[in-house]
Amino acid sequence: MILFRKFRVLILMVFLVACTMHIMIDLLPKLEKRAAGADSGDGGCQCAHHPGGEAQGWGKQRARSAAEAGWPNKHTLRILQDFSNEPSSNLTSHSLEKITAAGDRADAFRRTGPAAGKAEEHKPLIGDASGGRTVSGHGVSRLAALFEHPLYKVDLPPLTDDDTLFNVNTDTRFYPKATGNQGWHNEEGNEDEEEFSPTGEVTAESYPNWLRFHIGINRYELYSRHNPVLDALLKDLVLRSRPPSNISLVFLPAMKSGGTQLKLIMTFQNYGQALFKPMKQTREQETPPDFFYFSDFERHNAEIAAFHLDRILDFRRVPPVAGRLVNMTREIRDVTRDKKLWRTFFISPANNVCFYGECSYYCSTEHALCGKPDQIEGSLAAFLPDLNLAKRKTWRNPWRRSYHKRKKAEWEVDPDYCDEVKQMPPYDRGTRLLDIMDMTIFDFLMGNMDRHHYETFEKFGNDTFIIHLDNGRGFGKHSHDELSILVPLSQCCRVRKSTYLRLQLLAKEEFQLSSLMEESLLRDRLSPVLIQPHLQAMDRRLRLVLQVLSRCIEKEGHVNVVEEDLVGDSATHRGPGHS
Repeated sequence: MILFRKFRVLILMVFLVACTMHIMIDLLPKLEKRAAGADSGDGGCQCAHHPGGEAQGWGKQRARSAAEAGWPNKHTLRILQDFSNEPSSNLTSHSLEKITAAGDRADAFRRTGPAAGKAEEHKPLIGDASGGRTVSGHGVSRLAALFEHPLYKVDLPPLTDDDTLFNVNTDTRFYPKATGNQGWHNEEGNEDEEEFSPTGEVTAESYPNWLRFHIGINRYELYSRHNPVLDALLKDLVLRSRPPSNISLVFLPAMKSGGTQLKLIMTFQNYGQALFKPMKQTREQETPPDFFYFSDFERHNAEIAAFHLDRILDFRRVPPVAGRLVNMTREIRDVTRDKKLWRTFFISPANNVCFYGECSYYCSTEHALCGKPDQIEGSLAAFLPDLNLAKRKTWRNPWRRSYHKRKKAEWEVDPDYCDEVKQMPPYDRGTRLLDIMDMTIFDFLMGNMDRHHYETFEKFGNDTFIIHLDNGRGFGKHSHDELSILVPLSQCCRVRKSTYLRLQLLAKEEFQLSSLMEESLLRDRLSPVLIQPHLQAMDRRLRLVLQVLSRCIEKEGHVNVVEEDLVGDSATHRGPGHS
């Protein structure tokens, strides 16, 4: 009996010690913050910034940065765009990642002076370039000439309330602080609930650019061809005048047989948000030939290039994406409110700042993201509207791959698979099958094999475009053209007339897709975004697409392959089985 009592006392003591240690660990950041406040009265060291020398003072710097920036104490996330993975999920997908250090661009960036920084801020991001390649010796921009072509001036049908995502003069309100967070506060100290409304009560120019982008979404496009808000939004993503208000570690479930990668949600002071994909490998690194498509890398530069390619093809279905050089110390470590993320920062043996976050796979010191010494490249993709305000529907791609090392999907073994698809809703009517063909061409030009699901805005039903999300696995191989990506096009032999004519236009020497992409990507802060072999591969793949369509037309006839969509509204709503 005495031994039993002693054993119970021992268990109780172990439990108390464990609880005490847990409480001390949780209080550590607060104790460091208090120590930082005590140190603030000292004279202060005027030493030069050195990542290795501040390893013991992260809590102090974090507290100071938060206080100086005026950031709220509590973490806030609006439930906005989180790229789809499974039909029951609104989270982004995958993937297996491989680390590389950020390029020497970081050093060059730090060497630029204030004047250079101001020049960068005024650099147009998507506007017509004057310094890019030209159509002729008269200094005419290829992009400017392309967008002046009649194919890029086709008017949309008249928009009704049913065709716009957010209607004017409705009771819909946008609450940036609607996630229950009480830590947000206005800089002016106004405690009233801040509200953005899509009604005519105030002018649209008073809205932040991310909200103006959301309001412009309609049944046919994410943004209009010459919308000035787009360039303003891209500038918001890359300008460094204000650090993000908070950055949260995001858990991103992958397909069931795959893994996850670390991504960050950056929330800005005007409540806009962007998904940050950090640099994992250099632009010159190709995907190893033995890698399966579901274990391929995701690339930040692929997300950037996909946005520009989508715009040049005139699809306008990729949310705005811009490249940015991020200071891991000031813009992530010192301002994050996510303790789990903060605790994963460390100084590498090369004296670089690194972090690895927390996720199911590849979140460890062996797969850490490291800066040079604390600068890292990444892509910032603007969020789509809050899912509570604009619901999206997730669809399984009929030509989804098996995601198995040995098994093949049905479409890979059945040459008549498209005939079955044409009989299934929503592919038995409307434009959905044509949207799949557009997405197929888009993916083939990038070399993206990872398109297992896609999304549409629920409000517009089946008669709307496919949102081209999650393009990080494109541009992995420039020396190989994956012809299996084109199977939907070769099986169905259907394409919009507008798409077909634009592809023919981009194959002409005076325009040339690679030249247009090179010129467009010069706008991005991380230029060059793609190396020349990837640009040249797009020209080669474009010719292959046109060859497939040529064989289809020869076999089935032009009228049965090319769907008229340039005259009238009736043609755009015919079933895929009609000519």
